[in-house]
Order: sequence, then C-alpha cells, then structure tokens
Amino acid sequence: MSRYIPNTQEDMEQMLSEIGLSSVDQLFTDIPEGMKLSRALDLPGSLSEMELSGLMRGLAKKNAHCGEYACFLGAGAYDHFVPAMVKQVLSKPEFYTSYTPYQPEISQGMLQAIFEYQTMICQLTGMDVSNASMYDGATAVTEAALIAVRSTGKSRLLVSQGLHPEYREVLKTYGKYNDLVIEEIPLRDGITAVSELDVMSGVKGSDGANAANTTLGDENAGKATTGKSDIAAVIVQSPNFLGAVEDLKWFGEFAASKGALSIACVDPISIALLEPPGACGIDIAAGEGQGLGNALNYGGPYLGFLAAKKAFVRKMPGRIVGQTTDNEDKRGFVLTLQAREQHIRREKAVSNICSNQALNALAAAVYMSVMGKEGIKEAANLCLQKAHYAAEKLFATGKFAKLSEAAFIKEFAVRALHEPIQAINERLLRHGIIGGLDLEKYYPKMKDCWLLAVTEKRTKQEIDDMVRIAAGGES
Repeated sequence: MSRYIPNTQEDMEQMLSEIGLSSVDQLFTDIPEGMKLSRALDLPGSLSEMELSGLMRGLAKKNAHCGEYACFLGAGAYDHFVPAMVKQVLSKPEFYTSYTPYQPEISQGMLQAIFEYQTMICQLTGMDVSNASMYDGATAVTEAALIAVRSTGKSRLLVSQGLHPEYREVLKTYGKYNDLVIEEIPLRDGITAVSELDVMSGVKGSDGANAANTTLGDENAGKATTGKSDIAAVIVQSPNFLGAVEDLKWFGEFAASKGALSIACVDPISIALLEPPGACGIDIAAGEGQGLGNALNYGGPYLGFLAAKKAFVRKMPGRIVGQTTDNEDKRGFVLTLQAREQHIRREKAVSNICSNQALNALAAAVYMSVMGKEGIKEAANLCLQKAHYAAEKLFATGKFAKLSEAAFIKEFAVRALHEPIQAINERLLRHGIIGGLDLEKYYPKMKDCWLLAVTEKRTKQEIDDMVRIAAGGES
C-alpha cells in the first residue's frame, strides 16, 4: 500500500474484490518485468517539515538560476523584471485553481481576466482580435500558419530562417501530417534575404535583383511585381532569432501581392519601440508571451499569443471571450467562440490545442496592466540602450566582430575571433554569469558565433564584468 494514498487496507481489498483481483500488482501485469523497478526508490526516510525544507534548499542550490546569476542568454526566453503584483494576483485561489470557464455565470472573474488579456494583446500588436491562448510561441506560429492554409486553400509556406529554429521544427512536424509544403528563405547578413522571394514565389520581380540591398526605411527596394501564386503565407520573425529587426511592412506588401497571408512572429516587449505588425499590413501576429510577466521557470510553462485581423476570427483556434450585457443590462463575459473539439464536433474543430494557458495569460494581463503603455516602452528602451552598450564594449575589446549591420533592440549576434564559444561560456559561468547561445547548434555555418540578450535587469557592472571575462579577463 502506498503511504501517499489515503485508502485503508480494507478499502483496497474491497476495491480489488469488485474488479476480481487479489493484489495491486495484478493491475500492472501488462508491464514486462524487466521494465519494473525491482528496488526501493533512492529517497531519504521520513522527514519533518523543517528537515524537508532544508533538504529541498540544498537540492535547489545545485541549479544555476537568474536569482543569483546575471543572465545574458535569450533565444526565445528572457530574464525580464516581473513586478511583485503579478505573483500577488496569481496567488489568489479563485485564479490559480480555475482552469476552464465552462459556466459563465460562475466564472465571470476568469472570463473578464481573459477578455482583458485579449484586449491588451490586440492593443499591443495592432490587431483586431486575439485568442487566449496557445501553449507557447512555437504552437502560436504554427497555428497562425494553419489559419493561413484554411483561409487561402493553399498549402505552401515560405518561412524565413530567421524564425526561431525550434518554431520551424514544430511547424515542420505539423506540416508533415497536414500535407504542407514548407520552404525556408535563407538569411543574408543577419536578415531575411528578400531577393530570394520572387524566385521562390514563382514570379520574378522587376527589380528583385536589388532586393538584397534592401534597408529599413527604403520602401522601394525589393518591390515585387503583382502576381497570384500557390503560397498560403509568408512567415517572418522580427526581431528575428539573431536579434535583427526585419522590415515587416515590406513582407506584408509582398504577401498581399501574391494572394498570400503575412505572418509575423514578434517579441511583445520589442513591439513597444517598433511599429506594431497590424500597422505594417501584417495579417496575423504571433509569438512567445513569456516576457510579459512570466518567469523563466526552467523552460515553462509559457504562453503563446495569437492575434489577427477580424476576417480570420472564425479560423482561429482555442477560445475567444466576448463582452456582453445580461437581461438587466449589466456587463458580463461569455465564451463567444470555442473552435475546439471539446465544444463542437471533432471534425469541425480547427485545432487540438485544448488549454488556454489561463494562469500564464493572467500573468501577462497583470504585467501589462501594472506596467502600462509607457512602462513597457521604458523597459524596451532600457533593453535597447543596454544591449547597444554591451555590443560596443565587446567590439572595443578586439576579441569580437559584428555579424550584421542590421538594427537590433535587446538581442544581437557577434563572432568570437580568438576562442570557441563553449570556452567563453564556461569561463563566464565560473564567475556567476550565464553567457549567450552558441549559434552553431542551430546554424552550422555560424561557427564561433554568439547570441547575447541584454534585458532591462542587467546592470552596467554586470555588463562590464561579462565583457571583461568574455574577452579573457579572469579577475
């Protein structure tokens, strides 16, 4: 009998008798003996609460975490500051014990929280409608692609290699079983090579040869000629995985000229300093919402946000909360659209994603409420200033070189000139600093290239220490 299951021996015997068994072990006869653990678990004996707390603290010290280490690792998950109010609200039992608001009459608090989240995501992205929400950035981008496929009746996707590599892998997995044709647009000098798009789209642009020289703000460079194609969507990330800001307006116009939808994977903090995707003519915006009030949490749980133009609202997965009035003209909230298999016929469901990541979305809503429009903008501006300071300091050492001339906000890539990235990161870790990402892992041609993220939390002293140690200074 398990010490953690509060059934008496008599309870267990009665239950076993009801199903015609004599022992608990008979419940597991289908499992081969060789796969069963033949010894007791390697756990200490019973402990008091005080002793157990001490043991857990000791185990926790084995982890390197951002509470003790200065973190310069980003690549899709960022060490942003989380106001105390976020945890305070999330700790309220009416929120952290709530899962799915099936009954609106008793779930008004959770429904309103989701509605407010949706509203703020729309304001942030410049889109008309948002759902709440996807599992993470990868599934959000993939579901955006499936919206495009359903809306256009086409199955070909052009995807920038600047999109997060793991997002691209998830997209390929979905694509394999949805008969999608996925083609990757290469990078050139750290940004998407727009000169390749006319060729890939099957229609040669009149001045496509000049598109490789496109710069931000040059609206005429790389213009494509109008012509319909078999493309469902063009997918680009900005800032891209290397931190470079892409010209979303150009991609929006290009996709429209080909009868395709444009999908932008965006960073919710960086948007505060950039023109929102909705204002750039983008059809669908998606991305990872972890930076909005969610801690790193050793990789999750996170939330994916997905927002689109109104025309695509009935193609969106998950659920959408709407605002209404009751028969007494009082404000209320309901699940307006529920395009998932738990609510409608399975064959009519647009996605098998069932969770709305409600607690993570609530954290994002509280964060956006507490920070406000100016607060998020200030956080983004601090990232911008500190990231550029860090880049300048690294280049000044003579040990690192620029990988791109593209604009960046909080993340940038450099090339190490004299030492492997692994050696640099190991040296930094010995000094309590979590270094950047070795880009060769995802881009084999980018040997000795390093992706660094600098958020508003990093101090001048931490940046200076990182630069000095990365350049070879141990003391």
